[in-house]
Amino acid sequence: MDRIVVVGGSVAAVNAVDGLRHAGHEGNIMLVSAEDLLPYDRPPLSKEALRDGYEHHSLLIKEPGWYDDNAVEVCLGAAAVGLDAADKMLFLEGGREVPYDGLVVATGCRTRPLEMLDGVPDVHEVRSLADSLTLHEQLRPGRHLVVIGAGFIGLEVAATARQMGLDVSVVEIAPVPLTRVLGSELGHWFQDHHVGHGVNLHCGTGIDRVEVTSGGNRVHLADGTVLAADLIVAGVGVQPETDWLEGSGIELANGVVCDEALRTTAPDVVAAGDLVRWPNRLFGEMMRVEQWLNAVEQGTHAARTLLGENEPFAPVPYFWSDQFEAKVKFVGHVDGRDQVKITQADDKSLVALFGRADRLRGALCINAPRQLALSKRDILNGVSWADATAGT
Repeated sequence: MDRIVVVGGSVAAVNAVDGLRHAGHEGNIMLVSAEDLLPYDRPPLSKEALRDGYEHHSLLIKEPGWYDDNAVEVCLGAAAVGLDAADKMLFLEGGREVPYDGLVVATGCRTRPLEMLDGVPDVHEVRSLADSLTLHEQLRPGRHLVVIGAGFIGLEVAATARQMGLDVSVVEIAPVPLTRVLGSELGHWFQDHHVGHGVNLHCGTGIDRVEVTSGGNRVHLADGTVLAADLIVAGVGVQPETDWLEGSGIELANGVVCDEALRTTAPDVVAAGDLVRWPNRLFGEMMRVEQWLNAVEQGTHAARTLLGENEPFAPVPYFWSDQFEAKVKFVGHVDGRDQVKITQADDKSLVALFGRADRLRGALCINAPRQLALSKRDILNGVSWADATAGT
């Protein structure tokens, strides 16, 4: 295998390139990205980068010279538009055709559209550096920001804007924030935390319509509330960036379907990052994980698989979120079927354990780093739910 092409400007893509060189690949490597910027870190875009207006150089995953040092051909501003897996040909915007011997798919996710906001002025999303910088310029004290969606990104943007002196309202159709991810009991902690910092939360209601007036937008909620909005941020989730793979022969189902080692259904094609659905044998189920550390580790693992290794990828997923002074950290993989036991809770910190089928599956730790490390160890070791919660 000589020529390997890595598609995507993501942290998974960069770590795949790094993994290929560290694993001894001496052939050609080409990195293709739809953005015209060298790959950069995205987690800060809704937090410190949004607050301080970070420029591109501050967020680079690798310095420009690293690509030259590792003999990586970089093709920027060229979106992938198709793939012929049988003939091993990648098609780029503008008509360019790129042959490959091995391919890494790492195009990540894109924001989920909210059609009712089409054509509405002063509506923002936070997915790219350009998004973050544009919104940063608009976040001025005294303005009213309406955030649609109380997921982690929406809550991070709300906290950042509130700290910058804006009036902030968050609209969430679920009864409390983060219900789908953590359940309603824990969602109440986040609700109280944000309300305590002056965020106005409108939960259990959706948006009926957005009225555009000469004085700004007016957001009409289903419960009759009307919010005057200088700015709107849509944070209703993301979806895998896989349209360009339609008809390629690669199996798609809410992402790119992979085996345990991150191989796709096409020969000599692996995948890494937010768009991957694979069987994690540690949890005994298919999963797709939208987390920075997962993308880093998958990039390295997919590279090694492409070069002939056959180890299963079976990590304990981990993510973090900063909201005001709360350092939110989570390990594991959970959903609405899991039992929840809160073992520590006050207005500053919280620890909650998640279990199913008599096994510990996850832990949410807010301002409690020691418990996070212990819980990760217990999940890896297959500790039972009964043992994990004994004495709590």
